[in-house]
Amino acid sequence: MFKKSLFITGLLVIASLILAACGGSTYECEDSLGCVSYAPGDPIRIASALVISGPNTDLGTDSQYGVEIAMDFKGELMGHPIELQAEDDGCNAEGGQTAGQKIVSDPTIVAVIGTSCSGAGVPMAEVISEAGYSMVSPSNTAPSLTDPEQAWKPGYLRTAHNDKVQGRAMAEFAINELGVTTAAAIHDGDPYTEGLARVFADSFEEMGGTIPTFTAVNKGDTDMKPVLLAVGQDSPEFMYYPVFTAEGGFITKQAKEVAGLENTILAAADGMISGAAIEAVGEAGEGMYFSGPDLAFSGDTYQKFLAAYQEKYGSAPISVFHAHAFDAANMIFACIEKVGVDDNGTLHIGRQALRSCLYETKDFAGITGNLTCNEYGDCADPKISVSQLQNGEYVRIWP
Repeated sequence: MFKKSLFITGLLVIASLILAACGGSTYECEDSLGCVSYAPGDPIRIASALVISGPNTDLGTDSQYGVEIAMDFKGELMGHPIELQAEDDGCNAEGGQTAGQKIVSDPTIVAVIGTSCSGAGVPMAEVISEAGYSMVSPSNTAPSLTDPEQAWKPGYLRTAHNDKVQGRAMAEFAINELGVTTAAAIHDGDPYTEGLARVFADSFEEMGGTIPTFTAVNKGDTDMKPVLLAVGQDSPEFMYYPVFTAEGGFITKQAKEVAGLENTILAAADGMISGAAIEAVGEAGEGMYFSGPDLAFSGDTYQKFLAAYQEKYGSAPISVFHAHAFDAANMIFACIEKVGVDDNGTLHIGRQALRSCLYETKDFAGITGNLTCNEYGDCADPKISVSQLQNGEYVRIWP
């Protein structure tokens, strides 16, 4: 009897060793949102959802490059290669919805870097949240996206600043640096443009200025004259239109032809900081101002990043959120390393565990600063600057 028991025990030991050698897993996922599992050698899959077509391509492509460089720098993650599925957010609600649905149809994708545009971020955040995924945006800045009373959904975070910061900074610049007292604000109905224009207008008035006109153009319009004629009736000293490339180009050129706006100072925001935007505004944009993230980054990591960007893509960064995308990717990588469970070479990542880790991010050393996330996903170390278009180049002038 003893020999028989010993024989059976030996068989069990041998079987367990064979199972381990074959990468067998006895792991049981207890995560409330489920787990993503990768067999030995399989790539960890992340997705991006950025604007990589149309007039705002530079904005999303620049962020895409930031993600790719983060992947190159990381190499492997817990012994697994990293694979990226790139989707286009279209810089609109329809694109965000479509990209989100495509991503969540693939259970092997663990997290998402996106979207570029807040208008795409609102529907995509809902799709991603309901499916139990996590997303970190490098450039959504609309205040509504991290407001639980408006568009925030569990699983959504961002490394970009909140436009509550940018709108106030631009108001401070206009009043304290330019000395203006009247300003008009124009948006296009997008959560980003409307939110930023509203924060600017409210802050401007709080600081003693007057906003005679707060109005909107329609996305896709090419004739801005009806709106500009109405704005021109009040002859504002300053006009802030934080819209995107196409509409911004038409407003800039046509404003020069409208009575009452001949001497108005023109200003836009980070949605129009790109080579495509410089081309869209043409000569009419010379001397206008742009608010956006302060790119006066320092440190060895950013210098290595810039060198890698130049070598890999043949140019300096083409827009303003590349570093925020790099930081977003690295936040996700850090949390995968923290919550991932390696079971005989098979990696298991709990979706809720990943979410919780991201929201608990504190003093994360990124290119853009030390990132600390609050409970609604605002993680940025926000720094805003103002640039002026001088001889076809953006020149940082403030602070």
